[in-house]
Amino acid sequence: MITVIGSDGSELSPGARAKVDQAALVTGPERVIRRVRPDPGVPRVVAGDVLRALDEHLEGAAGGPAVVLADGDPGFFGPVRELRAHGLAPEVLPAASLVSRAFAHAGLAWEDALVVGTPDLRRAANVCRAHHKVAVLAAPGVGPAELARALAPTTPRALIVFEDLGGPDERITHSRMGEATTRPWKNPGIVLVVDPRHRRPDDVWLAGARPGPGEWAADLPGHPGIGAEARAFVLARLGPRLGDLVWDIGAGHGEVSVDCARFGAAVFAVERDAGRCEVIKRRVLAHGVKVALTRGRAPAALEPLPDPDGVFIAGGGPEVVAACAERGPAALVCAVREAERAPGVLAVLREHGYHAEGVRLHAERLTEHPDGTLAAAPADPVLILHGTRR
Repeated sequence: MITVIGSDGSELSPGARAKVDQAALVTGPERVIRRVRPDPGVPRVVAGDVLRALDEHLEGAAGGPAVVLADGDPGFFGPVRELRAHGLAPEVLPAASLVSRAFAHAGLAWEDALVVGTPDLRRAANVCRAHHKVAVLAAPGVGPAELARALAPTTPRALIVFEDLGGPDERITHSRMGEATTRPWKNPGIVLVVDPRHRRPDDVWLAGARPGPGEWAADLPGHPGIGAEARAFVLARLGPRLGDLVWDIGAGHGEVSVDCARFGAAVFAVERDAGRCEVIKRRVLAHGVKVALTRGRAPAALEPLPDPDGVFIAGGGPEVVAACAERGPAALVCAVREAERAPGVLAVLREHGYHAEGVRLHAERLTEHPDGTLAAAPADPVLILHGTRR
């Protein structure tokens, strides 16, 4: 009774055209209905509540076959999922997806790209910060101008904007971010956000995001910062993931920053020491991840940064903790060496509505003597204070 038909601007197949011609109801986006040109006498529902229109049609006395039109592949961020969740089992006749057509027009491979379809500008921008090639399906409030404003000036990217792709007003624009924020856009359907400086690895075997790290919180060459065992606990409390943004304050040599980025999060590392900043840059390049580095002292250096989902503070006092808590991250983790600093930090977290706890970590590394006996070498203990929003 219900057929979902994708349109990519080319002529429909004979089978798809026959379904449209025999339909007793046609619904879908206005631009796709204009492109397909159903019989003028067929009732149409343009956009609006498609599920309600189908329910009323199927419950009516006349009934008859219904067609739902979609842009490109209706099984890829299209109506198929919503229809099936509603208990309907449509026949699906797809066309080339909007994403594949966009990358083809741009002359770019896209097996290493991420595709984002969300009305949440913040999460879309975070994916663009963390990944070198992203296709963003435009939505109200998530278009080329909004993306450019969110990314500038910390994340330089090139934008390729597709307006009315496959329609009569099709336009493809290569835009700098400054230009994208000021020019008018007409029906942008998809925005490719690309880091032109990125070098594609030769061993791409998985479409989309790269696999997670094979080993994390590992000992890294050079200054270890907080120990690997404590860092593993910090990462567990932060829970960095694709779409999140993490602040690493007092980033040291970048151990936490690098691991968060390897899990897919967008990362801002804040470090005041020039020598440590150079080490962070080398580590970021060595691991092939994206980390935005800000040289400065918290809390002043935090003011221009976008709001975080998670924050790690290495040794910060109550003033820095308070400045971070006021920005509302879901998780806030602080490492301190001196036990007398813990009550002040915990009090600040609770004042800002966090459920705050602490743990004292004291790891001992085993060393083996030539005779086969083992000895434990204690590391310096560290207090990890962590808060989560109630």
